[in-house]
Order: sequence, then C-alpha cells, then structure tokens
Amino acid sequence: MSVQAIKAIDGIRFSVWSPTEIRKYSVAEITAPETYDEDGMPVQGGLMDGRLGTLEPGQKCLTCGNTAARCPGHFGHIELAEPILHIAFIDNIYKLLQSTCRSCARLKVPQEDLNAFQKIKDKHAAYTVISQKRIPEQIIEKAKKAKECPHCGKTQYELVFTKPTIFVEKTEIGEHRLLPITIRERFTQILDADLTLLSYDPITARPEWFILQALPVPPVTVRPSIILETGIRSEDDLTHKMVDIIRVNQRLKESKEAGTPPLIVQDLVDLLQYHSTTYFDNEVSGIPQAHHRSGRPLKTLTQRLKGKEGRFRGSLSGKRVDFSSRTVISPDPNLDLSEVGVPEQVAMKLTIPEIVTDWNIDRMRKLVINGPEKHPGVNYIVRPDGVKIRLDFVEDRSTIAETLEVGYLIERHLSDGDIVMFNRQPSLHQMSIMAHYVRVLPGKTFRLHPSVCPPYNADFDGDEMNLHVPQSEEARAEAILLMRVQDQLISPRYGGPIIGALRDFVTGAYLLTKDDTTLSVQEFSNYAMLGGYTDALPKPGTKTKDGPAYTGKQLFSLFLPKDFNYVLTSKWSKGTKGPEKDVVIKNGELISGVIDKTSIGAEEPESVLHRITKDYGNEVGKSFLNSILIMVKQFITHYGFSYGYGDLEVPEKNVQQILDDIKATYDTVADLSDQYEKGTLKLTRGMKAEEALEAYIVNELGKAREKAGATANDSLDDSNAGKIMATTGARGSALNVGQMAGALGQQSRRGNRMSFGYSNRALTHYQEHDSNPDAHGFVKSNYRTGLTALEFFFHAMGGREGLVDTAVRTQQSGYMQRRLINALEHIRLEYDGTVRDPHGHIVQFLYGEDGIDVQKSDHGEAFNASRLAESQTMTDSGKKATKEEMETLTKKYTKTFNPRLTELVIDALHKSNLSKEGVEAVCKKGLSLYNKAKVEPGQAVGIVTAQSIGEPGTQMTLRTFHFAGIKERNVTLGLPRLIELVDARKKPVTPTMDIYLDEESKKSREKAIEVARNVLQTKVSALITGNINEGAPTDYSTNIQLILSPNRLKERGCSVAEVEAALSSNKKFKIEITGELITLNLVDEADTATAIAIRNKVLNTTVKGVPDIERVTLVQKDDEWVIQTTGSNIAKVLEVKGIDKKNVRTNNVFEIAGTLGIEAARNSLINELNHTLGDQGLEVDNRYIMLVSDLMCSRGYMQQIGRHGIAGTKDSVLARAAFEITVPTIAHAALMGEVEQLKGITENVIVGSNIPIGSGTVDLYMQVSKKK
Repeated sequence: MSVQAIKAIDGIRFSVWSPTEIRKYSVAEITAPETYDEDGMPVQGGLMDGRLGTLEPGQKCLTCGNTAARCPGHFGHIELAEPILHIAFIDNIYKLLQSTCRSCARLKVPQEDLNAFQKIKDKHAAYTVISQKRIPEQIIEKAKKAKECPHCGKTQYELVFTKPTIFVEKTEIGEHRLLPITIRERFTQILDADLTLLSYDPITARPEWFILQALPVPPVTVRPSIILETGIRSEDDLTHKMVDIIRVNQRLKESKEAGTPPLIVQDLVDLLQYHSTTYFDNEVSGIPQAHHRSGRPLKTLTQRLKGKEGRFRGSLSGKRVDFSSRTVISPDPNLDLSEVGVPEQVAMKLTIPEIVTDWNIDRMRKLVINGPEKHPGVNYIVRPDGVKIRLDFVEDRSTIAETLEVGYLIERHLSDGDIVMFNRQPSLHQMSIMAHYVRVLPGKTFRLHPSVCPPYNADFDGDEMNLHVPQSEEARAEAILLMRVQDQLISPRYGGPIIGALRDFVTGAYLLTKDDTTLSVQEFSNYAMLGGYTDALPKPGTKTKDGPAYTGKQLFSLFLPKDFNYVLTSKWSKGTKGPEKDVVIKNGELISGVIDKTSIGAEEPESVLHRITKDYGNEVGKSFLNSILIMVKQFITHYGFSYGYGDLEVPEKNVQQILDDIKATYDTVADLSDQYEKGTLKLTRGMKAEEALEAYIVNELGKAREKAGATANDSLDDSNAGKIMATTGARGSALNVGQMAGALGQQSRRGNRMSFGYSNRALTHYQEHDSNPDAHGFVKSNYRTGLTALEFFFHAMGGREGLVDTAVRTQQSGYMQRRLINALEHIRLEYDGTVRDPHGHIVQFLYGEDGIDVQKSDHGEAFNASRLAESQTMTDSGKKATKEEMETLTKKYTKTFNPRLTELVIDALHKSNLSKEGVEAVCKKGLSLYNKAKVEPGQAVGIVTAQSIGEPGTQMTLRTFHFAGIKERNVTLGLPRLIELVDARKKPVTPTMDIYLDEESKKSREKAIEVARNVLQTKVSALITGNINEGAPTDYSTNIQLILSPNRLKERGCSVAEVEAALSSNKKFKIEITGELITLNLVDEADTATAIAIRNKVLNTTVKGVPDIERVTLVQKDDEWVIQTTGSNIAKVLEVKGIDKKNVRTNNVFEIAGTLGIEAARNSLINELNHTLGDQGLEVDNRYIMLVSDLMCSRGYMQQIGRHGIAGTKDSVLARAAFEITVPTIAHAALMGEVEQLKGITENVIVGSNIPIGSGTVDLYMQVSKKK
C-alpha cells in the first residue's frame, strides 16, 4: 500500500461573487426557459443543459465527462437585461446609500474622524474604548446625519426606503426613484479605505457586487428533476423559479430592443426584481409569496438552508444514518445490566464488517454457509478488489465458503457479545446513549434491564428506542472505553449513582434482609449460584425446626467486598421511626439493619452501591449490583409479593374517625366564613380580608387531608404491601396510600381553589357564593370507595392542568437546553487544567476551582473524608494519634488538595479518634481517590455542563409563584426563572430585594419602619384621597387640584412641604397651597389631553423613597429586622441611611453587574441559579453553575446564552449559521470576508472532520522513515 497524504480542510473563506467570477465559473449561458423538448431530451441552453451536469445514471456530463456518481455539477449563468438588487444584502445597500455622498461617494464623515477611527482599528487591541465591532455603527450614525458632504460640499438628499427593494430620493424637484443601475454606479466609486472602516473586505465583497448583473444558475444536482410513477417529470422549486426569471428576462430584453414605453419596461424590471427576490428568499415581508401550482409556497434558497429541516440542521449537523434500528422496548430482569436483547430479525439485518484472518477463517466459513437467512450468518462478502457479493443471490454457499481467503471482508450478522450503542430520545444527557453488549433473543422488541431505565428516562408503556452498530474497530474501541453502562453508573450531574435497584428489586432486598428471613441450605445455595458466587459457602448462621439455616443478611453479605465497612440509616428505619445508623456493614458482613433504597437504590448518593463503585471501581460496582438484583428478583418471585384492593381495607372505626375529622374541619371553615362576614377575622400582614380567609381555609383543608391520610396509614400494619413499598422507597409515598384509603383532598388550579367557572360559583350544582368546601373542589372521598360525579369533575379539572403544564414545559426547557448546548459545546479542558474556548480564551483558570471531575467524584467532593475515617474506625486498633502526628501526616498528604478539602480532611480526622496507622491509612486512601477523581484534559466540560443544567429543566415545575409566607412578594421560580437567568434579562419579571439594616436600626422596630419609609417609593398618587377624580379634580384647561389625605401622609411619613418640593421643578404650572389642598395653576391654557398628561406626570412624581420600589415588608429574621421589597434599585438603595451597605441583596443580576461590577454579578448569578434549582429539589453540582456563570461574565459584561450573546458571538461562521438566523449570518460573513477556521464542534461536524473534543483533541504525528 502506498503512503498517501490525507488532506484536511484548513478553512473556508466566505465571499460575494462578482459578475466576472459568475461568468468565469459558468459553463453555459442559459437563455431558454424550456427544460426538456418533446423527446424528453434536455434543451441546449435550457435549465437542464447537459453541460450543467447529469442526473440519469449512465449518462455522461458534457463538461467533465464523468457519470452522475462522479460529476459534482457545474454552474451556468443568466445575463440579466437590467441589474437588480440582491435581497440578502438589501440592508447593507441601504446603509451604504445613507452614509455615502451622492456625488463623490465618500463617507459623509470628516477626514480627521475617519483617521481617528482608523487609528483605533490599526491598534488591534482586544479591548478599546470603542470595540472593533462598534466602529461601523458609529460611522454610519454620524454619516446619516450629515446634510452636506464634508469632502465635496454637495448637498445631500433624504433617502426613503420602501421595503423590500425600492429606494426613493427626495430632491428639490421632487421624488425620484434610484434605479439599481444608478446605485451600482455610485457604489463603484466608493474607496477601499472607506469600506475597510465599515469592516467590509473589499477583496471578497465590493458593494457594487450586491447589484446583480449576471445570475448564477445552480447545477442540476442541486435541483434534481424527478419522474413520478405516472411518468410525468416533476421539476424542483428552484427550477420553477429560474424559469420565471428567464421568461421575464427574455421579455425585458425584447421590450428594450423594440423601444417599448419606459413605464412598461419599468414594470417588467419590477417583475424581474420580484422573481429574483423570491428566488433568493420566498419569505420576504411586504411582497406576496411565490406559489407552486398546487398552491403550496415554493421552497427557495433561504428556505433550503433555514431551520430544523434545512440544510444546516437537517442534512449536515445531524443526518439519518445507516446500521440503525428502532423498535419497542420491554423489560427483562434476567439480562446483565450492560446487555441489550436484540430480536433475531434485527440481528439479521444489521451487520458488522469483519476481515477474514488465519485465526477466524473456519468460523467465517461456517457463517457464510449459514447465509443471510439463518442467524448467525453473513449478508455480504467484499473481495479485496472491491467486488461486493450479495449472498441472497448465491445458490450454492458452500462453494463460495471454500473460496474465502485471508483479506476478504465479510459483513456478518449481529451476534452475542458485539458492542452496540443504544439510545432513547430526547437525548438530554450523556447517559441517553450508552454502549451495551448484544444478546440475540427471540421476539420482536429490544429487551433491557429495568434498572437501566433511569438514565434513559425510559419506561415500558410503549417507548421505542434506537440501536446503532459502530462499524469500525476504532469506533468499537471508543464505545467500549467510554460508553459502557458500567462506566455510567455515576451521574455527572451530581456525582451519585443513577443506575441502581428500582421498584420490586428494592422491596425484594428489604424482604430478603429483614431480621426474620431464613433460607434453607438448598435455597441459599441456589440463590448464591444465581448471583454468580463461586467461593466456598459460609456456615449457616441460624437454626430452624428443619435444621441449620442461613439468614437473608448472610446471602446479601456474600457479594460485599471482604474489606468493606460502612454505616448508614435505612429508609425503613427513618419511616418507622427506628434507630439511626441501623445498617452496619463490618468487614463485608451485613451485621444489622435492612437493605432498601438508601443502600442500593437508583439516584441515591452516599449509598452502599455508591461506595463500592467509588472505592473498588465501576467493574466491581456493576457486578455487585448485577448479582444482588438477579438474586433479589428470584427471591421476591418465590416469596410472592402482591398489592391489591384488599390491602387498602381500613377498619370501620378509623373510617368513622376520618369522616369525623373532615366534619370538624368543615365546621372550622364555616366558623372562619362567619368571622369574615362579621368582619372579626384576624388579619395577617399584607393580605386583604378575603385573601386571609382563603389562606386560612386552604390551610385547614390541607391539614384535614393530611390527617385523613395519616389515620388511614396508621391503621395499616407494617407487613402491608403498600406500606412496605412506600417506606422502603420502592415506589409511591404515604400521600398515595393516604389518597387511596383516606381522602383525596383539595383540588387546585393554578395554585388556588376552584372558585370560578360560572358566575360566583364553580359549577351549576351549587348555590352562588356557597362557602361549603365541597363547592370549591374539596374531595372527601378516596380512590378505594370511589369519587362522586362532582368530585370526579373537580378532580379532572385539576388533572388537566398537569397535562397542559407538562406539554408547555418540555417545549420551553427543550429550547433552553438547545441554547445552552450551543453556547457551551466548544468549551473544553486543556492540558494545563484551564477551561478555554477553541481560540484559547480562558474561561476558568482551574475547572470548578478544584479540578475535580464530578462523575468521578463522591457526591461532588473528591472523596468523603468523614466516611473514610468512619469506615477506618470500625476496624482500627491502637492508641489515639497525637495532634502533632496528625499534623505531620495531614501536611504530607494534603499538599495538592484545595483549602476546603484540606479543612474537611483535618476536621474528619480530629473527630475520629484514630490511631497513627489509621490516620495514615485514611490519608493514603484519600490521596489516591483524589488523584483518581481529577478531571482529564480534553474533557468536554462545556457540553456536560449544558446537559447537567438542561436535563433537570424538564423535571422542573413551570410557573410557581411561591409567597414567602406573605402575599407581598411574588417571586418567579422554577423554569421561567432559570430561563430568565441564562437570558441575562435586563429586568426580572419579579424583581425583589432583601435589605439588611445596620447595627442601630436592626434591633428596633421603630427605626426599621423609619428606614422602610425612606426606601419605599412614595408617589404623589399614593398621598391623595380616594381615587383620581376625588383626589385630583381638574377643569381640564387651567388648573389641577391635589387633595392630600392626612392619614396617608402620616402612614408614609411625608409632609405637604415635601410634596411641594417634589413638584417645584416642573415649569408648566405655579403652585398654591392651602392646608391639605394643593392647586396647580397651568402657565399656558391647555387642551384636555395635555392637562390629563400633566396630571398623570404629577401623580407619578416621586415624593420620597427609592424609585421602582413598589412595596416594602418588614420581616424578623433571627431577631433582627430585615426589609423585603418588591422592585429593585440597588444603586439608589445604597444611598439610604440606616442600611447595612455590605448586605443588600437583589435578584436582578443585570443591575448588580451595572452597580457593583462583574465579579459581584458572577457570584450573584451562581447564588440565584443554585437557589432556583435547589428550591425544586434538583441537585446540580456547583461546578456547572460556576462554569455557566463564568462564561456569561467572561467578557467583562453580562452575556446572554443565546443568539444575542455567546452563541451569536462565536468566531465560527458555520456554527452561528447552524444555530439560528442562518442566511443573514452567511451574508454578513461574505461582506467581512470571514474565514471559517474549523476550530469548534458544530463546524467540524458539518464538514465531516473529527471534532476537537475528548479523544479528538489528540493529534498523532508519525515519522515515516524514507527507504534508501
């Protein structure tokens, strides 16, 4: 084999085609609007001219002489009779016309200004007063305003642009239209120097090229014509459009030659302009779309590139692939965790290429004899000379098997032990696609182990999954190294196991390890064998009347590593109020406690499974889980575990008690309603009377449901199946049991009771203004006894909301995830431990500030020091280490740790009372774990981050306004808040502040109120009596009166003088004051509208306090007073006396960036993101939140994660075009002559190169010695 150099694309330069280039590249001028003649042959000079390439197999191209397979197609061109404007550059044409002189075509900016800009440009500094990108904007702004040209002194006229393509100049004589030909002439005179200032590249894009004189005709390969079943040819949309252009162009040419009146010619020019505009983009606003004769709009050039189905996203970034299959999935607990059951039908269609060698030739011959019909067989044989033999058509396969030689390639069926990639959409994180080993099984579904569902988020209610077969040896090796199920046991989102026991496995483990479970020697041996235990069996630990027996705990202990020590509290113990730390494992023996979800459950950090996986490696963790699961499955199958209607029987006296409790609650509610009617209801701060009543009632009814649930729950004994499942964490909760056996409780809509529907009632079955809880959707039946029709209807109302919410949520979070991925995809970890983008800009100096990979970490820490010490204590002997010994050891081992980790280690050791040897053992173990947990260079930290924040988004509730105990402050939470944060919005939907007070004010309520009054914005409108017309009457022409209310003045701590002072700056009126009455006499007599406008302005004037702060509430936190506000204005609040300037918080991150600087904004962003995710109970590691915040703040100002921020300022043209706004991006790149350097991810996927992330960061260079 000869050594040949592999060529790789170095870069792609974008440019605008000049007419000369169009003609140079063209192989034929296209003049005929016909495509094919009567015989079905392409017309010479028509759109399907043979010189443009060929479509029919076997036909040769007239230009390059290749067949359809090899010929790439060639461009033709149309000579246009009149120049026309290119729609993609229409904005640039407009800007240039506005900013250049109409006679000398210079920029209408004085030369010295231009020189100053040029100087900034020549500096090439990263940060200048005016950033490089802003120079063109500033020049255009200045030039637009110039009334005459500073270079030649000619007067400039106003330009009117009528979308999409008409320019009109207003001269003294009148308006006259600028024709493309005039525009072109103007543009040819523009100097290159002026263009470079506007950041055009004159070499790749001269402005006169924006006016087309020749139109390129794309090759036929771009617009193939197809023959339908009926034998009719159907042309592509582009061809249809080109036909229109040629027709009009011909007519225009003829009309001009014939000397037709200019008006008609102008109409034809406009028509030509219309056709070429819609040829480039069929969705231009302001002109009708071009339609196919069937009535659908044509898909022209822009539509081909745009959007999800367009060229970039649909055919380049992601495309359909071969060697893939898809079918329904079903569970099979007998499989290994890392296996996938593949139906025989699928295995016989998907093939794996294997080269025949001396070692496998006999096996291959057998496979070939089996052929394509019998599994395991072969579908194709490829000879070294490239001939492919399809075995379907070979009669005698044994002869062909004999002719097999070393070096043949055979494509054999998928068979047991092959590695494949299994995936379920939506693929929200790494674990949505994992590598499994094949197990060919009968049937028609893919089988997978139920425990592998959580990472895929799959269930068996009809989900379908995809299976892909990697074809090359490298791909298979990479899948085995990086993607196997066992390497994904720990989720990178929070550093805890995501694969573990679920549902019945948990129940089974509990039943097996219960104190009273005994197994006969026979059963024990069988289970041990099932779990793959091969050593000698231990001695039976107990006796029954049938002789010696084993305990269930012994069976579990067989599979624990022999030196494993651990203590934890089981869910069962928590749920039954048992002792803490009840599960004790010493030297690999389960001594006490039961195994449930806390020990081996999925998504349970700090569990036994987590420990084993971390301390002994993934392989051990997987085999441990495998053995336990298969054994527990068999045990629970034999044990018999079922749950039915009978398990929900609640004794009569408990049923009665539930009914009595509910009745008592109803009485309380009636009592509250009475108090409300009489007006004696005790009010809570910040609530109106009806709001307070509602809050009390909801609270009472909530208690009623809980009580009913508790009563029902307590009536069931500990052996009840439902209770076991809820308590061990297998499935369900006490709430579910309570609703099945107790009462369903209040149904809610948007967080409120059902109050609206018909007028003053929820349903017509009730009286108007009925205060009975039944009328507002309180369901007192339970699922076991069944709901009444009305209850059922209320329940359905509540249920519908859940469905709508889910649908909205998936879509919202999907888009957020897409933006996150796009903004972060190219961010990776370099060899020096920094996190950078492909151009070497540093985002973080040390990943996550400690360089630990969350997936290899221990619930976010490099290792858990206190756990290590605790396990060591169990087996430790010898006298306690002295302080000095401890210090020397910790100094020695913790050199490389970050300060926080060092502190944790020292703390844990001091608490543990270990001997010197013990301390050393812990330190050694810790150091080795720390080194293992380090993040590796090339790691795609950006993508993992985006996935770890995006994936929980789907689980988030949508709109929750949670009132922090008070109705005063509405706070946006959940998904909308998350989106708001990554969007770097200027102003959150619900801005709020927490203002802490200084030493003297924080203890006394009076002083706090004083400060609060100074903070709260008081407008004039808040001080007048009653509504506007009572408090501020006006005669609508000469005067406005303000009648101030003494109570309100007192409440807000304002005086009439302060109001006067606030209004005195306004020059439109004179002020007269008599007591509480202020009369404003207007200086000029005004009409009604003006008077009202002045009045509104007056009412909105701030008298005292901080603008934008609409409400304040005083709250007592740890016996100090804190002011909580609705509305936020940190710069002004900091000026108020009596507040602690170091402790003012706002949720408006953008404002913080403007006031306190970018570092403060970064910290605030981290806090806000943490709170938003934390409030939903979603655990996302801090490192990810830090990376997102660091990236958003990395430029020194807040950037959004989206097309106006990070994703839109990427250096790569292709990556920007593939994300959103495709065509304008490419047009802009052509103007600036940008070069695509292919350094990021998307770009390389598009051109089909290796992506520079993970194993793609490494380049191997090999010296080939030259033979003498």
